[in-house]
Amino acid sequence: MPEIRPYRVDDRPAVGDICVRTADNGGDSRSRFPDLELMPSIFAFPYVELEPELAFVLDDGERAVGYILGCADTPAFARRFRAEWLPRVPQYGPLTGPARTPAEEMIGLLHDPERLVIPEVADYPAHLHIDLLPAYQGAGYGRALMNRFLTTLADRGVPAVHLTMLTSNTPARAFYDRLGFHHIPVPGVDVVTYLGRSTS
Repeated sequence: MPEIRPYRVDDRPAVGDICVRTADNGGDSRSRFPDLELMPSIFAFPYVELEPELAFVLDDGERAVGYILGCADTPAFARRFRAEWLPRVPQYGPLTGPARTPAEEMIGLLHDPERLVIPEVADYPAHLHIDLLPAYQGAGYGRALMNRFLTTLADRGVPAVHLTMLTSNTPARAFYDRLGFHHIPVPGVDVVTYLGRSTS
């Protein structure tokens, strides 16, 4: 029976693999982003490196097959991302011109951690990423991971959390709706949707 436990350093390869297999609008991103370190270097590894105490995995007895990662204070995380994380990924240098490929678009995101700081979500200081391999979706594990994360935030006195999702990912939206997340209006944004909820 899979169990939820805190992240360990030896989970890093599995976390990277889960990220890659779910990073293309919930699907496998390997054909779109063949560099298997790129997506985890934006959406997974910074969290397990900078705030490992807020990283939890679903373990099937052999390896991590799902995770929830996040931070307690998004503006502080964005500052640490720039100061502490970017120097660790020198292979992804800043762009010298407009992005010409999907990979370059992602590298542009990597070098813009300030994009995480949105005034409209200031009342929801924490944010998260949650992903499970397809075989473990729809079985209650996502809800269990979310409950563990929300309880941990609440215990630390963090009142609310937000997340960002591609608006086109309707299955994900249905999942978050069931967990009590609600839409946070952000003017001028339609490709992504901001959702939030209290930690209690």
